[in-house]
Amino acid sequence: MPDAIAEAREELHALHRSLVDNGLVAWTSGNISARIAPDLMLIKPSGVPYDELRPEDLVLCDLSGIAVTGTLRPSSDAASHGYVYRALPEVRGVVHTHSTYATAWAARGEPVPCVLTAMADEFGGEIPVGPLAPIGDDAIGRGIVETLRGHRSPAVLMRSHGVFTIGDSPRAAVKAAVMCEDVARTVHLARQLGESATLMAQTVDALHARYQNQYGQEDA
Repeated sequence: MPDAIAEAREELHALHRSLVDNGLVAWTSGNISARIAPDLMLIKPSGVPYDELRPEDLVLCDLSGIAVTGTLRPSSDAASHGYVYRALPEVRGVVHTHSTYATAWAARGEPVPCVLTAMADEFGGEIPVGPLAPIGDDAIGRGIVETLRGHRSPAVLMRSHGVFTIGDSPRAAVKAAVMCEDVARTVHLARQLGESATLMAQTVDALHARYQNQYGQEDA
């Protein structure tokens, strides 16, 4: 377990840098967590700037969001990340950002409509909106789970707050966050030119199935 935790710290540290590199976070906002055991996760510490973050700073928590080692306080979203892991055993990574375009849709309380093949591929439909929820306990986590159940989307726009994404690995959750911002920006720009037709359900299903099952290389 110590070796697994050390490896997870290095991976998570690099992935936090990728949030900065992709322009998804500002100052200390946002965070990534990784499930590293059935009842443990690592998450960014509260209020630590990305350029000061070290692998050893990532906080080991139980799934109630309570730190089990170290002296740094975990992110204020820790309890919500933990709720997601408790409710969705297949999830191994959770990401939170306030990326500009996607958060603008969240501020409007409006789902991003599925008008792009890239959205059908990655999200299997629209990117839904979850409820406004208080920060600091597991309320956001409950809203994430309630909203994403019944959706194929790995991303949810929490109303007036920002983006949360899930994945079967922390890297997959980061990818979903990057793609969420990309399509939110593109659909916003398309709206400046006029209305866009949403893709038909059967087209979305076919595109999603192809992308999930045939795109890319087979595992070695």
